[in-house]
Amino acid sequence: MAEADSAVRHPRLALGLAYDGRAYHGWQSQPDGLTVQDRVESALSAFATVPVKTICAGRTDTGVHAMNQVIHLDPPVDRETFSWVRGTNRYLPHDIAVQWCQPVGADFHARDSARGRRYRYLLLESAVRPALEAGRCGWVFKPLDGQAMREAVPHLLGEHDFSAFRAAECQARSPIKTLRSIRIERHGDYWRFDFDASAFLHHMVRNLMGCLVAIGTGSRPAEWMAEVLASRSREAAAPTFMADGLYFVGPYYDAHHGIPTDTPAMQWLP
Repeated sequence: MAEADSAVRHPRLALGLAYDGRAYHGWQSQPDGLTVQDRVESALSAFATVPVKTICAGRTDTGVHAMNQVIHLDPPVDRETFSWVRGTNRYLPHDIAVQWCQPVGADFHARDSARGRRYRYLLLESAVRPALEAGRCGWVFKPLDGQAMREAVPHLLGEHDFSAFRAAECQARSPIKTLRSIRIERHGDYWRFDFDASAFLHHMVRNLMGCLVAIGTGSRPAEWMAEVLASRSREAAAPTFMADGLYFVGPYYDAHHGIPTDTPAMQWLP
């Protein structure tokens, strides 16, 4: 009975996380403990002095970064909201940090309440490989044709079967997703690709990037993207592009949940 009373006293919390994914085997907990979820739950448990479990908005892969990964938890103890930020960060490694925390309704679910998700890919176009940016951006040494890549985008927008861009180990129940927008911008030697969709399949953004880069370098025409999509075959698409420049920008929700969609982590990229 005491546990039930305790659960009622402590409203569900949503937290936003930023992390550099290079040192981790993705988000989802694994036996080796080398995942972002393992580090986050360990830090939360240390702060709360009791075990804490979380649910995230979107599982990121090995080497993938996040700017505003949203999680929710049902706190087992009563703490000030700001304390969940500073107190948890005290126990986190330098490359993971809680950005914000706020109470939410019991109906809020980090994954199921999301109306969509956003990813960003940062790509360096240069004859020389990245050094200071190594692991934080992708790289292509051939010049890219932005117009050709943008001409390929309309073929992908809308609701489609994205099986051609789905990893073999993908566990999604359906390959049908709605891709709402792809924005391609150049900032000096860097290209920024912004993807917005209802949800993403395993490796979907990296596989889309492989095809966009093939078109951008002139290996394929823009119309080829439609052929790849229609094939529903992974073999028809380009190889999976490197994870280095991929960032989970974060999910977005109905406004009444009041979940932040912007964090300081989003400001440093071109």
